[in-house]
Amino acid sequence: MSAPNPATAHESASAATVVSAKPVILPAPGRGEDLQVRVSAPATGDGLPVVVFSHGFGSSMDGYAPLADHWAARGFVVLQPTHLDSRTLGIPAEDPRTPRMWRFRVEDLKRVLDGLDVLAAAVPGLGGRPDLDRVAVAGHSWGAQTASTLLGARVLDADGVPGEDLSDPRVAAGVLLALPGLGDDLTPFAAEHLPFMRPSFDRMTTPALVVAGDHDQSALSTRGPDWFTDPYTYSPGGKSLLTLYGAEHSLGGIPGHEVAETTDENPARVALLQRLTTAYLRSALDPADNAWKEATAALAQDTAPLGRVESK
Repeated sequence: MSAPNPATAHESASAATVVSAKPVILPAPGRGEDLQVRVSAPATGDGLPVVVFSHGFGSSMDGYAPLADHWAARGFVVLQPTHLDSRTLGIPAEDPRTPRMWRFRVEDLKRVLDGLDVLAAAVPGLGGRPDLDRVAVAGHSWGAQTASTLLGARVLDADGVPGEDLSDPRVAAGVLLALPGLGDDLTPFAAEHLPFMRPSFDRMTTPALVVAGDHDQSALSTRGPDWFTDPYTYSPGGKSLLTLYGAEHSLGGIPGHEVAETTDENPARVALLQRLTTAYLRSALDPADNAWKEATAALAQDTAPLGRVESK
């Protein structure tokens, strides 16, 4: 029998019982639908850091259990809003809100930040336990783009002029999973139908971990998987890039356990992503925590690593 992996053993030992409530409703005038949020947190503990997670296209507050449940079991309050593009809402493409859907997404995250006290109070025993001064945002795919705007990324207009600054000073860090790259490399379809996919990362100054799969070939881009490294390459310092070997857009299966959209199911890859994102969030929200330094050192010493980390 092989010896247990110390990092995995530590993760298992530190897992806490999680309590979760859904849907917690936040009134959203002008949105057409009130905002539904899932709130998950460890059953005990105080001064809990907060992660606001933005799902990918079509998903909902019920998605991404491999990450959301893992983070909550390790000391984070995880807040998952259901965006208007969710399949659970069934809003048709011809809906007049569609052109502004990306803005509604950003507004959803800000509405969650505005309602942190209300959301915590909705879970029995959670009120007063979150640390509202230690907040991160995270997201996958379109959700990563949504989260990136709160970190300082902007959308370029047709003339290449950066749009409104939607960054939020309440957010101290981000985890950006499979975040699309620059808009210069969009396919004609994407350029015509998804004009918001023209980001500028020049002012994305908030610290962030960017995660890219080296087999993630997007149908929206004329480039290869390196497109997903643009957010790291073209943003200011204070960033780290985790490149996952063999990973496609689902990064091993983070949207959920055995969900249909996962094309590269790999439990070991998901486990690595769980450990590294948890470590990053711990250290980003508490500079005295060495979890990220220890996790990256362990990855560098791995004789058969599933990815690599670089930082600037």
